[in-house]
Amino acid sequence: MSDRSPRSPSATPRSLGGLLPYVRPYRARIALAGLFLVLAALATLAFPVALKGLIDQGLVAADPGARVLALRGQFLLLFAVGAALGLFSAARFYMVSWLGERITADLRNAVYAHVVHQSPEFFESTQTGEVLSRLTTDTTLVQTVVGSSLSMGLRNSVMGLGALIALVVTNPWVMTQVLGILLLVVLPTMYFGRRVRKLSRASQDRVADSSAIAAEVLNAIPVVQGYVQERREASRFAEATERAFETARRRSAVRAWLVAFVITATFGTLLWGLYQGTQAVLAGRISAGHLGQTVVFVIILVSAVAVLSEVYGDMLRAAGATERLMELLAARSPVADPAAPLALPPASGGSTVRFEQVRFHYPSRPRQHALDGFTLDVRSGETVALVGPSGAGKSTVLQLLLRFYDAQQGRIVLDGVPIERIALAELRGRIGIVPQDSTVFSASALDNIRYGRPEASAAEVQAAAEAAFAHEFIRALPEGYATHLGERGVRLSGGQRQRIAIARAILKNPPLLLLDEATSALDAESERMVQAALEAAMQDRTTIVIAHRLATVQRAGRIVVMDGGRIVDVGRHDALVARGGLYARLAAMQFGLESATA
Repeated sequence: MSDRSPRSPSATPRSLGGLLPYVRPYRARIALAGLFLVLAALATLAFPVALKGLIDQGLVAADPGARVLALRGQFLLLFAVGAALGLFSAARFYMVSWLGERITADLRNAVYAHVVHQSPEFFESTQTGEVLSRLTTDTTLVQTVVGSSLSMGLRNSVMGLGALIALVVTNPWVMTQVLGILLLVVLPTMYFGRRVRKLSRASQDRVADSSAIAAEVLNAIPVVQGYVQERREASRFAEATERAFETARRRSAVRAWLVAFVITATFGTLLWGLYQGTQAVLAGRISAGHLGQTVVFVIILVSAVAVLSEVYGDMLRAAGATERLMELLAARSPVADPAAPLALPPASGGSTVRFEQVRFHYPSRPRQHALDGFTLDVRSGETVALVGPSGAGKSTVLQLLLRFYDAQQGRIVLDGVPIERIALAELRGRIGIVPQDSTVFSASALDNIRYGRPEASAAEVQAAAEAAFAHEFIRALPEGYATHLGERGVRLSGGQRQRIAIARAILKNPPLLLLDEATSALDAESERMVQAALEAAMQDRTTIVIAHRLATVQRAGRIVVMDGGRIVDVGRHDALVARGGLYARLAAMQFGLESATA
């Protein structure tokens, strides 16, 4: 992540409270899981009681006949306890596993839905790879706790507490000594716990770093391979992975010491209590069955403490993951729907657009204005071309019109309504865009074209493809319009991807069309075909074009020349060339016009 947001120094189990909104809808299932959990714990605690009866009545009884009958009864009782334990444990396992899967799926959906509504400003400071890491690695950690560890922790808490109470009731003096010693275990445990929390969060951050590198490189494989940087990128990823491993190793080492200390200290303390119990048997103060019961209760208590120390470590990791997910959910886009949106008037023949003294700088470049006092009126049905050197602010005009960002000063008006007063869905629903880098999704050609109008029929999709001169190459694909185009459209050429994007915009049929270098990836023959399609698409609608190609610029009703975020000239092609300003120089360099320098 290039610019990490502020974070707390360490997550605590309290951070898991962020999951409450996703837990509440399943209160009934949680209560049922809790019931099965308690019943399974009680069945476990019933075992040493039944064992005491087996020893005292079935083994120690003097009468052989009574001993046989008692053994049968006690073994049947033990089997019933075991069967109950198996049944309740299975029911508990299913219920908590279902809850873990369901809550994690809801959380993952909520995070993803929230992220896709963020403005581009969010992605200026957050890498896609880190978001993917949170959606996968962090939610998996949460699932581990909700669907397994938390249930185990609660079950062992009940069993441990029950065993402890039983030991105190049956051996009050000895267990009073033991409990006093156990309190000395708490302070070192708290120290180790804080170390584990910090290292857990650091480990998750290092994993996110490596995921961010992988996502960035995999999305630019042609460039990486074209510059023969595979080995360098693999080395960079390996270094990030090694840092993640080293942090995880340190976390595991501290956690291992925590587990070792807790188990050793607890086991040693309880052995002291058990020794006192054996002395009581030898002195005749308690029976052999009582001692056997005490042994099993001690084993249950020690096992519960060991499991709880493991669960606590899992909870610390999940707390860090939850905190990271809550950070994503807490992010608020500066571009949001207005509280009381205004409805746009019906569009007839195109939309009107007005920029009024707009000043804007990107959040990551606060000292550099992308637009500075930009004022422009675009009439309904008019085609306006924006021309200028790189960094002049041309693409910024389109991004502000789509409200990907909000201007710091001035305002933008669409069909008489300021765009910040229009609901985002209605605003963007009135605009069609063909970007320079045409996006093709991992879906069929049919689904890609009707992305803006999912309800469009196959005939309408084909008509749009024909208008964009995409029908012929789509029909030649192995399965025609049903052909899967691959991730990012890797099965298509750049020109074919651009014609898919143009067909998508034509099918949407918006009153306002934005073309950002829409023909930049086409060869001369394809450009001529697409230019004809674009001219048909621009009929009866307002069009704002960013283009360097002469064919598109010459046909524009007005050419707006931009430099440094300002408009420096406006006119038609011939008049601008004749004036010999910036446009004439651009024409000479970009269009290769000898007449431009005359």
